[in-house]
Amino acid sequence: MTPGLFVSQALSKKGNTMTARFTTLIAASAAMLITAPAHAQNGSSDIGDWSGPYVGGSFGYGWGPNDNAERNERILFDTNGDGQFGDTVSTIGGTDAFAPGFCRGRPNGNSAAGGCKGDRDGRAGWSIHAGFDRQMGSFVVGAVVEAGRKNISNTVTGFSSTPAAYAMTRRLDWDAAARLRAGFALPTNTLIYATGGVAYGKFRNSFATTNGFNTFTQTERKERDWGWVVGGGIEQKVSENFSIGVIYKYTRFNPNDYRVVAGQGTPPSATNPFVITPSGQTVFKRSSERFTTQDVRVTASLRF
Repeated sequence: MTPGLFVSQALSKKGNTMTARFTTLIAASAAMLITAPAHAQNGSSDIGDWSGPYVGGSFGYGWGPNDNAERNERILFDTNGDGQFGDTVSTIGGTDAFAPGFCRGRPNGNSAAGGCKGDRDGRAGWSIHAGFDRQMGSFVVGAVVEAGRKNISNTVTGFSSTPAAYAMTRRLDWDAAARLRAGFALPTNTLIYATGGVAYGKFRNSFATTNGFNTFTQTERKERDWGWVVGGGIEQKVSENFSIGVIYKYTRFNPNDYRVVAGQGTPPSATNPFVITPSGQTVFKRSSERFTTQDVRVTASLRF
């Protein structure tokens, strides 16, 4: 079975679980928002407009969508030290040391026959936010800043003919964003809006291998990167100073500084593919610098 087939199976299994969680969250959120307008109308028919500052928080579920660039990811190599990646790591006999191939996820053992496990890229997340809205007729514009934790990760694995496995993992620990939003206020004290802005993320990289001979030196294990975020949501006032809602966000980053350097082991070898190179070492990097996440969260805000 090819590594690509293992990836497909892993994504399929993970997709079923993720879909169930996503559906549950949406159903609960929808029920909350459906009953909220009725509750508001039973109280006051006019609980004020949306103008003014607010603070609050959100909680929900986030995942990595695994688009084509990420799903087909592999490890790239620089063997001659020129900073350009895409070189072949060759054995002493001139064959490709990574002929067994690559797959997305964590390795099941040290050979390509075991394939890869699915990424742990679906997690609960939370954030806090503060913002300001201005209502002009039924049109509402505003700005919001937020920060929180996602803890979403993805891994790419390469298999050498030794056999051995080499796994590079990228994890988003937390992110922040500054967004603008614009939408329309309905007579039911409901706000429907679109949003977008800049994002900032903190990443933690790691490397694991079943190769016990070479030395492996990691650089830029902690990365910070700017990105962008877009989305939309619905928010419902349940009182003059309190609102609840649901928001969807798509965020993209491009962290690309992480490297792993494979060097000479002990005792020194004259046949090891990683060191019989023009530079005497081999540098690893991931082929895709793209890191994307999606989130669906329930929000609550206290308004002033």
